[in-house]
Amino acid sequence: MGGLHIGVDVETDPARARTKLATSKIDALIVDCDLSGTSELLGGLEKNFFHNTVPLVIIGNSTAKKNLQESEGTFVFQKPISVDQAVRTFSAARNTILQGRLRYHRQPLDTTVSVAYGRKQTLKAHLLNLSQNGLRMRTPQPIPGDRPVRVNFALPGTKQSFKFCGEVVWQKQSDAGIQFASTEGPAGRNLQLWLERQYLTN
Repeated sequence: MGGLHIGVDVETDPARARTKLATSKIDALIVDCDLSGTSELLGGLEKNFFHNTVPLVIIGNSTAKKNLQESEGTFVFQKPISVDQAVRTFSAARNTILQGRLRYHRQPLDTTVSVAYGRKQTLKAHLLNLSQNGLRMRTPQPIPGDRPVRVNFALPGTKQSFKFCGEVVWQKQSDAGIQFASTEGPAGRNLQLWLERQYLTN
């Protein structure tokens, strides 16, 4: 786990584990079902916990497996676990965890974005931060929020121009938030890769 840059916090008491899960940000859950208290732990978890994280589950018997499947466990192992199997699975889990974090990540920026709206109206704005699904910018004038917009910008370290359609979802004083209508296709994939590099190097 250390080689994959994944920190691990071990908790052997089910009650303390549930408390920690309820009060801390957890990216993944690993459960050893050969230990006592496993059924109690899984039975006490909220179902939405498994929708918001990547539970990594190690099983030891068929009863535990049934409980884990009902709890929507994502990765299921049968002991003994080989090193190759563990590395492959935890590597895949790490990528899933990264994608989950990037959904909420806002990369600070200091560059220019061109905004077009209406038939021929355009303006230059200051791009403040960027995510997979939108951006925040500082504009010289308000932008009508009842019509589509088109944004065009370049990112540090790239020669590609990124163009996305979207809409104004909020405005406060001179700042505005744009939500992209879609990030499918090569431009969206390149944006995701750029954000991943920034996230991992910061």
